[in-house]
Amino acid sequence: MSMLYYVIRRFLYMILLVVVLSVVVFAIIQLPPGDYATYYINQLKLRGGGQIDEDQIANFRRQYGLDLPMYAQYLRWVGGLARGYLGRSFYWNQPINDLLAQRLPLTVIVSLCTLVITYAIAVPIGIFSATHQYSVSDYALTVIGFVGISVPNFLFALIMMYVFYEYFGVSASGLFSAEYASAAWSWDRVKDLIAHLWAPIIVVGTAGTAGIIRVMRATLLDELSKPYVETARAKGVSELQLLLKYPVRVAINPILSTIGWTLPGIFSGAVIVSVVMMLPTVGPLLLNALQAQDFYVAGSIVMILTVLTLIGTFISDILLAWADPRVRFD
Repeated sequence: MSMLYYVIRRFLYMILLVVVLSVVVFAIIQLPPGDYATYYINQLKLRGGGQIDEDQIANFRRQYGLDLPMYAQYLRWVGGLARGYLGRSFYWNQPINDLLAQRLPLTVIVSLCTLVITYAIAVPIGIFSATHQYSVSDYALTVIGFVGISVPNFLFALIMMYVFYEYFGVSASGLFSAEYASAAWSWDRVKDLIAHLWAPIIVVGTAGTAGIIRVMRATLLDELSKPYVETARAKGVSELQLLLKYPVRVAINPILSTIGWTLPGIFSGAVIVSVVMMLPTVGPLLLNALQAQDFYVAGSIVMILTVLTLIGTFISDILLAWADPRVRFD
């Protein structure tokens, strides 16, 4: 009953936060001076070199609702969100739902593959490093971990693209070969996607893998030094059973408490890496929308990321409460 009450209470808090944060997101998107009309008019002047008629400007603002008061624009936007309609992009001149439908599947594929591989590699390596403290392998993994955390992903992407093109004649950019980029889905296109997935997975997963290894190693070392481990050994519990049943279960709490934060990352992908490697994911779409002040696109994507962050935190709290009986529901 306590668990159910805890879940319901956390869910209600989450709903309240969604409402509050929708106002915050809309306000942040409106902070830059001007709007899409300003951007559009400047682009017309740059292309044509002439003056824009004031009536044209007024009609443009009226057409896209940019002449409405700020609260009216907010209500129009949030009302569409509540109905599942994200609005229409000024810059791309098509529904935002269609824009996301084109990019979201590839974003989720890249992000989920990276996430699964990252945790599948990082957690066992972290356990191995902690149980072989100060060994040669531990030092080697520590150095690799520090390098992985220190090198920015976009720089690693540039290095990989150069090395593989210069020495192997292979392109590490994009998710498809040129002949499959705009082709219909087929088994050949799927195989081409799989062949191109490894590069972004390595680049995006490097920092995450290194970080999880360091966290898992540090927390597990802390648990292995506690008296209950020595007591279990004295009672004759095997090393593997002792390790997996007690210290690992406690040491994994920091990872469980943050695993929900990966949800917005799955949706958006790594923005800068996606731009550098020319990946057709949601990240570059958000960046272009911010640059063009296309606030319906930018606001909708940021709002989705906000909701996913709240849902992820909610899931993490439930996982942590389920995995660790020491967590108090009050």
